[in-house]
Amino acid sequence: MTEAPRLEVRSITRAFGGRPVVDDVSFSVQAGQVSCLLGPSGCGKSTTLRIIAGVDTPDAGEIRMDGVAVAGPEVMMPPENRGTGLMFQDFALFPHLSVAANVAFGLRGTRTEKRLRVFELMQKVGLEHYLDSFPHELSGGEQQRVALARALAPRPHILLMDEPFSGLDNRLRDGIRDETLALLKEEGTAVVLVTHEPEEAMRMGDEILLMRDGRIVQAGAPYNIYNAPVDRDAAAFFSDINVIRGRVEGALTQTAFGGFLAPGHPDGAEVEIVIRPQHLSIDFDRAGQGPAPSEDHGTWAHAVVTRSRFVGTESIIEFTLDDGVPLKASVPNVFLPKPGRALWIALRRDRCFVFPAPARAAE
Repeated sequence: MTEAPRLEVRSITRAFGGRPVVDDVSFSVQAGQVSCLLGPSGCGKSTTLRIIAGVDTPDAGEIRMDGVAVAGPEVMMPPENRGTGLMFQDFALFPHLSVAANVAFGLRGTRTEKRLRVFELMQKVGLEHYLDSFPHELSGGEQQRVALARALAPRPHILLMDEPFSGLDNRLRDGIRDETLALLKEEGTAVVLVTHEPEEAMRMGDEILLMRDGRIVQAGAPYNIYNAPVDRDAAAFFSDINVIRGRVEGALTQTAFGGFLAPGHPDGAEVEIVIRPQHLSIDFDRAGQGPAPSEDHGTWAHAVVTRSRFVGTESIIEFTLDDGVPLKASVPNVFLPKPGRALWIALRRDRCFVFPAPARAAE
């Protein structure tokens, strides 16, 4: 018999002032799984988290935890009875309590049981020598680890995390994310993580739930959602993109790079061909002189550099094709051609996406 998911969100809806903020959202999370609600500010992800926590009430829909309804048409279980842990970006540690007392806050059991649980978790986060310290004596990263230990201390089946790493220095963030993920997996906790950072969602999530305007527009494993975006906006949310617009004629869209198949798009339809900057190839040797290269990259297009800059691990080069279309390429290390230099460029057709083009604004 298959176990029920730790968390089931079924068609929840929430509106404020008649405007839907969460619109028919459904997903489930298994034990030990990290699901990331990803999207821009105002897309409804934090409201969804508040509804799961029980601090907000859905207008419609149902929430079940371990198969038991905790919110729905006939039930509204208070937050303290749901067995969920909460972790926010401000850590919310009690300044007048020691680290040990912060972690033990809300724990049940004997004094010995509490002390053992606190010490176990503080060892796991590498802070067992700071039990008697106070929050103001710790760095931001250390406070974050104390907040994580406190959230996990009661052994919640579900942990809800709202932008928990956004207040950390960039240099600390990746390491603490990895430490947090390892501890969550070890504890077997089901996690819902709210974030607006695609890199964080891909680094931590087993599943990404991409939200826009209150709805989940795409859900899947990080690899799948990155490499098979549902639309142009989904592709653009994860990285810079290039867009080439064209019209379908005879099942093909003609571009400076040759014809592109446009399956599912009727003749006469306008489409957008989307390609990420790292999937453009540059012919470094010919520098735009003479005939196009003959390597097996498909059709090469002639372009002129408009700008180039080095950004630490790669160089970003901006071009204009002969037909006026602007493009951007990224290449490893340092490559800084001067504006006006001509180059041949090609693209990886297996990394291109073809989407319907939005209607042009009336002139």
